[in-house]
Amino acid sequence: MSDSANPQTALVTGAGQGLGFHIAQSLSIAGYRVVVTDKDPIAAQKAAKQLDATGKSVLAVGLDVGVKADFEVALAKTLEVFGSLEVLVNNAAITKATPVMEISPEEFNSVVNVNLGGTFSGCQVIGAYFANQAYGRIINMSSLAGINGGTATGAHYAASKGAIITLTKIFAKELASKGVTVNAIAPGPIDSPMVKALVPEENLPTLLGAIPVGKLGDADFIGDMVVQLAKPEAYFTTGATWDVNGGLFMR
Repeated sequence: MSDSANPQTALVTGAGQGLGFHIAQSLSIAGYRVVVTDKDPIAAQKAAKQLDATGKSVLAVGLDVGVKADFEVALAKTLEVFGSLEVLVNNAAITKATPVMEISPEEFNSVVNVNLGGTFSGCQVIGAYFANQAYGRIINMSSLAGINGGTATGAHYAASKGAIITLTKIFAKELASKGVTVNAIAPGPIDSPMVKALVPEENLPTLLGAIPVGKLGDADFIGDMVVQLAKPEAYFTTGATWDVNGGLFMR
């Protein structure tokens, strides 16, 4: 939990809706000042107002993670308003379920550029700032699809999420001596708009039947996991991927 006297600041990508919003909400409840970013600035503004109507502890920023310069602009705005940044959550992603043999090069590149490229740019730009201030927490959102090759998601999505796990280890090694931790969370099917968009309602019983615990995951619990990894006390956890998948994959 962030110290109320000296609150830390967390930036969440893709926080205008869905899981990203739940993560931003969990961080806000835990006492963090939150920078809600989204490719859609209006969605970011609406989400920010939901979190804090006064606007004193929440900042909305338009950020396309596929554009590295957008991270630099978002960082500058964050420092201008709040004076510091301590936590980055790379959550923004494109989810498509196109059959593998039908994925065009353009679609493949667009998904990988956002999911993997966006995470890389965030780790690089914000990670450099964290290294300079000798403190930071980076949490990357991977997926069960990146571990098991995916089920209801496309090959490009699964491949990008698998690569995020590797990228997390690379940046964890690079930044560990600078007081910066880099970890990933790999959720299975979560009760979220994304999952419901991918899985037709008539197929939901089949999906639930395949999950050992028989339920979809809770988005707020994922947010709580992010809060745990964002804490100063989490200094001894880096390069790790936390599985949250209802028993679909066990290490």
